[in-house]
Parts: sequence; structure tokens; C-alpha cells
Amino acid sequence: MKFYVASSFKNIDKVRYVSEQLKNKGYIHTYDWTKNKRASTFKELKQIGQKEKNAVIESDFIVILLPAGKSSHIELGIALGLNKKVILYSPNDQRNDFA
Repeated sequence: MKFYVASSFKNIDKVRYVSEQLKNKGYIHTYDWTKNKRASTFKELKQIGQKEKNAVIESDFIVILLPAGKSSHIELGIALGLNKKVILYSPNDQRNDFA
């Protein structure tokens, strides 16, 4: 099975940890955005965004680690639109705060 992990740059260490744990279990990581630097141009942002979109499409499931970045919400929408399994993780129950 293939997976993708979405989050924010603040959570890079956690994303890498989750990804490594899943890969150690035999899952295939579709794209590791943590190897990127922050995009500094629209062209770079578009290229990264396309890679992230393709990774979500290719994945069997995605993991969203909260707090998540802006692109994570887009990736979540793509996953939901494609009826992918989504695992939403919040270390402080933020996923239940609708305010």
C-alpha cells in the first residue's frame, strides 16, 4: 500500500518519523516533501504542488498531522474527493475543535 503524509513545516520531524515507521512496515511513500526548502517563487510552488497532488492521487491513504499547513487542506480535499482513506492525527484533540 502507498501513503502520503501531509502537515506543516513545523512538524517536519514528526512527518519524517511517521513516514519512516510506515516504510519500516512495508508501505511505500509516494512523495517526501520534507526534503524541499520553502518555495521562494510561484514556479517552485507550482512544481511542488503538482508533486504533492500526484502523490495524493497515487496513495492508497494519507495521514494528516495537525497542526497542518495550507497545502495540507488542499491535499485533504483531493483525498476526500478521490475517496481515499484519511487518517487525521491531532496531538491535542484539535481535530474536534470546530471554532
